[in-house]
Amino acid sequence: MENKVRAIVEQFFSVEKIEGVKIFGNRVIVTLQNTEENQEVFELLKKSLLAIEGVEKVSIICTGEKKVQNLRPQTEKYNVRNVKKIIGVASGKGGVGKSTTAVNIALGLSRLGLKVAAFDADIYGPSLPTMLGYEGEKLATTDGETFEPFTSCGIESMSIGTLIDRNQPLIWRGSKACGAIEQLLTQTNWGNIDIMVIDMPPGTGDIQITLSQKLDFAGMVIVSTPQDIALIDAIKGVNMFKRVDVPILGIVENMSYYICEHCGHRADIFGHEGAKKTAEAMGESFLGEIPLHLSIRENADNGTPIVDSQPDSPYAEAYMKIAEKIKERLKL
Repeated sequence: MENKVRAIVEQFFSVEKIEGVKIFGNRVIVTLQNTEENQEVFELLKKSLLAIEGVEKVSIICTGEKKVQNLRPQTEKYNVRNVKKIIGVASGKGGVGKSTTAVNIALGLSRLGLKVAAFDADIYGPSLPTMLGYEGEKLATTDGETFEPFTSCGIESMSIGTLIDRNQPLIWRGSKACGAIEQLLTQTNWGNIDIMVIDMPPGTGDIQITLSQKLDFAGMVIVSTPQDIALIDAIKGVNMFKRVDVPILGIVENMSYYICEHCGHRADIFGHEGAKKTAEAMGESFLGEIPLHLSIRENADNGTPIVDSQPDSPYAEAYMKIAEKIKERLKL
């Protein structure tokens, strides 16, 4: 069926514009790049695809600007059903271990007895499927309208990474990226969730601002390494979220130090206590420090996060202490 679907799509759009064609049960999702929305053409394409036996629903996502007459009010919120509290894990720049921190905090909150969901809003660099061990698995839907979340390590999760190939870049403008995030957030059957942890994109761009306006965040966790260049960007992140009225839960210092396994010597490779001092200077909470260690990285890459695979290790304990502070701060 996939070849037949793609052949029909290629009758309407050139191969260069077709970013992806995915089939999930009886649902077809067509992703187009550098394409403005044309409802007349889209309806013809949908009609052709629905004529294929087994296809009951067609969704078309394109990267062109939406042409709409009535924009929704900026204050209208995303309807994320059955989720009591939402927190974000963000960073001012990439490469500071934000996603690893987000996943292990989520698992830490789960170990504290909460029902937890993790959502991957890092749309241009989704890593939850890899870190939670379901990379390559297909999205499931029972009704053709909504998605079933992935269950891994005792938590529910969803990621745009399940809709695209691992090596394929997303060339999406901010509005289209936000639309895809809204669809996955609001059309997933989360069940009854105490707290959702959202892995935010790095930086302070369109997606961060839109999510801050469209979701009622209970708070934001800012991740940084101790070095000055990362802290400068972390400060920008704190100030941006405060400007859009998102509470700051605190700052985490990742890759804080390294302990040699052979001699026990401690090395502050990227400096030390930079995030703690920054938090104090800004009047924000310091949530804790995470050491630099091979096990944390290897387990993240292997889909076996350290909090789940080595719960008694000192590295898992570092994440657990941060999760405990977050739970206490949110009165969960």
